[in-house]
Amino acid sequence: MEKPKQGFAGLWNISFGFFGIQIGFALQNANMSRIFQSLGEDIERLPGLWVAAPLTGLLVQPIIGHMSDRTWLGRFGRRRPYFLAGAILAAIALFVMPESPAIWFAAMMLWVLDASLNISMEPFRAFVGDMLRKDQHSVGYAVQTAFIGAGAVVGSLFPSLMEAMGVANVAPPGQIPDTVRYAFWFGGIALFLAVLWTVVTTDEFSPEQMAAFESATPDGGQASRPLASRSYHGGLAWAAAGVLVLFVQHHFALLREVLLLGALLIGYGLANMAAIALARRGNDHNMLSSIVGDFSGMPPLMKRLALVQFFSWSALFIMWINTTPIVAQYHFGTTDAASAAYQEAGNWVGELFAIYNGVAAIAALTLLPWLARRLGQARTHIVGIACGAVGYASFFLLRDPTHLIVSEVFIGIFWASVLAMPYAILASSLPQAKLGIYMGLFNVFVVVPQLLVATVMGSIMKSLFPGEPIYTMAFAAFALLLAMIAMTRVDQSAP
Repeated sequence: MEKPKQGFAGLWNISFGFFGIQIGFALQNANMSRIFQSLGEDIERLPGLWVAAPLTGLLVQPIIGHMSDRTWLGRFGRRRPYFLAGAILAAIALFVMPESPAIWFAAMMLWVLDASLNISMEPFRAFVGDMLRKDQHSVGYAVQTAFIGAGAVVGSLFPSLMEAMGVANVAPPGQIPDTVRYAFWFGGIALFLAVLWTVVTTDEFSPEQMAAFESATPDGGQASRPLASRSYHGGLAWAAAGVLVLFVQHHFALLREVLLLGALLIGYGLANMAAIALARRGNDHNMLSSIVGDFSGMPPLMKRLALVQFFSWSALFIMWINTTPIVAQYHFGTTDAASAAYQEAGNWVGELFAIYNGVAAIAALTLLPWLARRLGQARTHIVGIACGAVGYASFFLLRDPTHLIVSEVFIGIFWASVLAMPYAILASSLPQAKLGIYMGLFNVFVVVPQLLVATVMGSIMKSLFPGEPIYTMAFAAFALLLAMIAMTRVDQSAP
């Protein structure tokens, strides 16, 4: 038994919710540094405040993936309950965020917003695999990437559109401009309606149908070593690494955010040992043991792609945190977050982000499929990563803010490739019954590098180039060179 082939309307409905989710992410990515600095935060502490985004992704995505694989609510489906719940929570967070009276409240709302967006987003990756035949995976992820790009364009342009409509773009010190406030409110409405569209217009396959589809196709998964037979040595090593990080933070007086990295390493080591202990007692079907076991049993192709994702998303997170202060300081000549010039820089960054997302939407449906047919998916992704390295490096050469459009074109091609190629390469190698958890675990390698950047980059900036955020772009370009090298290890014949 084979899944029915989806036409254009089906492909549209399956991924349209991602359009709204990405509006939320775009508003967050383009404006949170601006909000924090408008509320009085120092630039060196921005990465620490951003730690909420990767940490919530790290915790939420595997759990939601595991749960959605095991959910079935009749007509409401398998993944759609998570789409809707996350959208409601994210919309509320978008409405409340611009009313933040202080930095601590904005940081708390960032935790709520990012967790909610992840609750909706993670099942969408598995949803494409659920609903589409394997020969439609590439086009399915391309359409999803196009909606991601389109949603990000809309979200990034909201503040500039508000200013063009006469809304005030400057606020007194310690307050958030009305352009940002109204943009977040409209974004919350758009996010909810877009996700609701997918929830209402799609019908998921029942567990019985999915079982029939799975029996008709080979299982791309890999049997993992039974958890009960594993040693505690791995967990002890992770915990020891965490203790070492805590010692280094104390000895070198690094920023306190580094403590979180050490705590997470210790936490994972303890969780690993706890999962093994539960499995040895015969309880290997609990959530913790399932997640740890599936993590250790990832297919080899997935492990190689995970390393590529690690370096790629390190570069992306550096860009999202630092572009606003970089453009304000080096292209608009100000570091004063309360100045009109800084707020103009913030709007221009939103427009630049809209450009790279618009380029990504177009490239996902045109350039990348054309390259993939000629070079293969793996080599196409190498080209995409190279474009990103060029885009980041160009920030050192271009001083006219309008010339940064060229940088964003290259970054847009890279962004399209990151969102489409790894998932298209990976999708056919994963078993349908565990698509949610594997996609959640794969996305761990999206959030772990962000967490590393959020906890370490502040200390690096303070020690090596205080007050010079542009050098973070050098780190981003170097990370992409490492991603290109890692991508050469991915089998060129991967489907």
